[in-house]
Amino acid sequence: MSDDYVHGYSERETQRLFDQASTLCELLHSGTYYPPGSKVLEAGCGVGAQTVLLAQKSPQARITSIDISPDSLASAKQLAGNHGIRNVEFRVADIFDPPFEDESFDHIFLCFVMEHLKEPQKALQSLKRVLRPGGSITAIEGDHGSAFFSPESTEASKAIECLVNLQRRSGGDAKVGRRLYPLLCGAGFEDDQVSPRMDYVDDSRPEWVEGFTKLTFTAMVEGVEREVLDSRMMERAAWKKGIADLYRTAGHDGTFCYTFFKGVAKKPLHQ
Repeated sequence: MSDDYVHGYSERETQRLFDQASTLCELLHSGTYYPPGSKVLEAGCGVGAQTVLLAQKSPQARITSIDISPDSLASAKQLAGNHGIRNVEFRVADIFDPPFEDESFDHIFLCFVMEHLKEPQKALQSLKRVLRPGGSITAIEGDHGSAFFSPESTEASKAIECLVNLQRRSGGDAKVGRRLYPLLCGAGFEDDQVSPRMDYVDDSRPEWVEGFTKLTFTAMVEGVEREVLDSRMMERAAWKKGIADLYRTAGHDGTFCYTFFKGVAKKPLHQ
């Protein structure tokens, strides 16, 4: 992450990341397990919301979690300590220039990182250098263009698009999930497999209504209100209606659907 992180570094955003990670744990982390003794690099760990889940699912793996923000790493260390995590080392580092020897890691994991990068394929190429031949990389990203909901709302759709545009202005791509396959291929990985992980929420799943529709997605959109209004991307009344309509999808007769993408690939045995 960097100063271009569109969601900011507020306490509210930190809590949103925790809510998101806990709600989406099985949806996104199922199938991700690293054997005892394997060396894993988590690239762009942020405040550690995904780190805890990663470490808990592979308790005997040796995980190194890096981020460019010292403040985020401090939060990640504290969170890991609170959960009794002992198999993770945290280091300040840039994923475009990871300070490790070639072929240092057996596996690489990154989640919700490439959406914030100006050059995601270059980041993947840099990470590939420190991965051993035959080692795996797992990348998970969302795609804000995949959101659809009921009741429909022009203002709610426009509010989401404002977030997409703000991220584009900062050099990121809020729809990067649909690009995972060509990004991994372009970075020189092989055996690339990308699977959609659809999150569908209605009133029969109250924990998802609260954890995803309200506390994850709508809270994320609502969090860029100041930037949207200051740049006059939407008028205040239309923006407020859009946010209210997103919360409305969490009602008894509302539904919300969003698709994440999980890519897994390998570094070729021979370059």
